[in-house]
Amino acid sequence: MPTARAIEDQLFAALGIVRVVLLLNAVGWNIHRRDNFQHPEAAVACVAVMVLWTFVANVSYGRPRLRTAQLVVVDLALAVVLMLVTPWVKGEGYRATVPGFWVAGALLAAALRFGWRGGFMAGVVLAVADIVPREELRQSDVGNAFLLILAGTIVGYLCASLQTMAAEREAAQREATAAAERARLARAVHDGVLQVLALVQRRGRELGGDLGELGALAGEQEDRLRRLIRAQDSLSVDADTFDLATALTGLEELPGVTVSTPGHPVEMGAATALEVVAAVRACLDNVRLHVGEDAPAWVLLQDRQDRVEVSVRDDGPGIAPGRLEIAAAEGRLGVSGSIRGRIRDLGGTAEVATGTFGTEWRFAVPRERPDTAYGRRHE
Repeated sequence: MPTARAIEDQLFAALGIVRVVLLLNAVGWNIHRRDNFQHPEAAVACVAVMVLWTFVANVSYGRPRLRTAQLVVVDLALAVVLMLVTPWVKGEGYRATVPGFWVAGALLAAALRFGWRGGFMAGVVLAVADIVPREELRQSDVGNAFLLILAGTIVGYLCASLQTMAAEREAAQREATAAAERARLARAVHDGVLQVLALVQRRGRELGGDLGELGALAGEQEDRLRRLIRAQDSLSVDADTFDLATALTGLEELPGVTVSTPGHPVEMGAATALEVVAAVRACLDNVRLHVGEDAPAWVLLQDRQDRVEVSVRDDGPGIAPGRLEIAAAEGRLGVSGSIRGRIRDLGGTAEVATGTFGTEWRFAVPRERPDTAYGRRHE
């Protein structure tokens, strides 16, 4: 989610400042202890590597697309190598490693990127790299190793929790905004459209004939619109998943509609599945309106694991060239809003093929929306 991603950006920006402070600390101590080196040239090379990598790491972690597992592994590996070469650079009996506290930068990067698991693993790796080369193990060395593991785990847990809470708060705000918008639209529909449909139904029943049939159609649309509003009001953005295949199969109650689905449930989030079904129903409404009341239509659902694909096909005369663009310019929402708009809001694509063979809509909708996946990555 955008908020969780923004928090991660801020945390890595803060880590960049911490890295510079740790670098200055490491450089200062190595200058102060310059007489302790058996190979001064190697010590200078190690410090130069630390300076260069601090710059590279700050630039790389500052760009979200570069915060990959490979970057974290290289960061951690460099810290381990500098710790392991310390016995050769300083000689046996050394007390502090060449990088010193500078290695905490790699530890914190792993914790920020991969949560408490990443922090714990990075802490274990650094602790082992610090303890194994030592000939004499002091209590302070064991304490430092323990602090590395503890710090990585706690920092990782706190950062992941912060991002999760931010994602949950953003989801709650989005749900509250959607609920308020649904209530506003429901009032507008009730005050206008529903009352007009009810009036047409009543007057048509009174006059009879063709107007009676028109009134019956108005009554059917009024009932469908009321049920849609009730369904929207009872739906939660974070509702449980349900079977999209079963929901689409229910459309076979419409005249001339044939639905083909996989032989297994196709589970999706309730909000996403509801929008997919609504888009398919909008396509079928167009078939009834432009092809015929009982015109055949075929709905095909395919499960592609990471996404679902739905096609709606008829054998009508097709859509006249430029007709969709004209309808959108006139403010008609049948295709631009009810079909393409719904699928676009789900992060999917909606394509149409039309000609003398008929019209076929093809939808591709991800099983899990990108913002939801981001929130789960930090759990």
